[in-house]
Amino acid sequence: MPGEVVLLAQCRAGFEPEAAEDLARIAGSARADIAVDAPTGRGHAVASIARFDAMTWMRALDRARPIFVRSLSIGVGPFRLYDDTATPGKRPDRVALLQALWTPLRDALPPALRPPYGELRVEMPDTNEGKSLATIARAIEPPLAEALRERKWLVDAEGDGSPRPSTARSRPALHVFFADGATVHLGVSAPPWSSPYVMGIPRLRMPHGAPSRSTLKLAEAFVVFLGDDEPRLLRAGMKAVDLGAAPGGWTWQLAHRGLLVTAVDNGPLKGEVAHDSQVTHLRVDGTSFRPRRPVDWMTCDMALPPSRVAALVARWIAHGDCRRAIFNLKLPMKKRYLEVMRCRRIIEDALRQTPGRYAISLRQLYHDREEVTGYCARRD
Repeated sequence: MPGEVVLLAQCRAGFEPEAAEDLARIAGSARADIAVDAPTGRGHAVASIARFDAMTWMRALDRARPIFVRSLSIGVGPFRLYDDTATPGKRPDRVALLQALWTPLRDALPPALRPPYGELRVEMPDTNEGKSLATIARAIEPPLAEALRERKWLVDAEGDGSPRPSTARSRPALHVFFADGATVHLGVSAPPWSSPYVMGIPRLRMPHGAPSRSTLKLAEAFVVFLGDDEPRLLRAGMKAVDLGAAPGGWTWQLAHRGLLVTAVDNGPLKGEVAHDSQVTHLRVDGTSFRPRRPVDWMTCDMALPPSRVAALVARWIAHGDCRRAIFNLKLPMKKRYLEVMRCRRIIEDALRQTPGRYAISLRQLYHDREEVTGYCARRD
């Protein structure tokens, strides 16, 4: 019902059941009761919460980080702004209609999530139907932001898909999510459940010279997993091994950052990366290759069963062959969430038996399709 406190989780279309599993796992950690509405193909899931405690949920999110949820906001909705049949042919003033909803949103939120906000995000589902709402979002965002500034609800606004400027990062972001042209959810996000990007999607351009679009998967993984530490953790002169390198999209990303790359694949590299002096191509089996000396990075995008990739990553990290690894898990058609959690356990079980501290994170990225990207690192 409108007015209830709800969580709105944006995800890849077709993965709504997995997003619902994310929410259930977080709620279990928070010892909270939720009811999830997640029809397949909608591009988002909605969970109503019996009792919401911000601090409890923050701790739960830290313990049970979502895998398939791109962006998570807490708020109210859905609200029907107008009836399509009541005023046929008349263009509704959505900005004016939204004004009546700010008070219910404020009253539903805990004090830490009340205005002012550091950013306004007008969003829609990442679906074919949702793309048709982009024109509406672009039209209403400027007047909506101005109205919010007049109410002292907004201190800054970006709206171009970029991360929030440093002056606004300490404040929550305000979300206006159009499920369709007339149905809206209002919500707020703040660390640790906020994404630095509108709709949870970093805007990356296909780089000139990269041999395949898979290069964007690794570029996004660096952004998501490394964040502000990327310049420190990806430095020129570091050594990397790229397993299953052909045609070279991931190798290109590493070499472009100045790393010395051993590209391991029986297949050929294509484009400029095939002649890059920083790249050594070895035509051998990636599943059995091990470097003579430890390297800084290992990346893996091989078309193998996910459990085999998990075991491979665990072996490289546990044996000290690399300090950090980014890898893709190609998911089965059914029981995808169970398979991801099984792969996580494979890695964790192997690393528990070796000295030192480790970090592991799994996320379905925007440039992933039927897969999940993982990051594993030694922390000693």
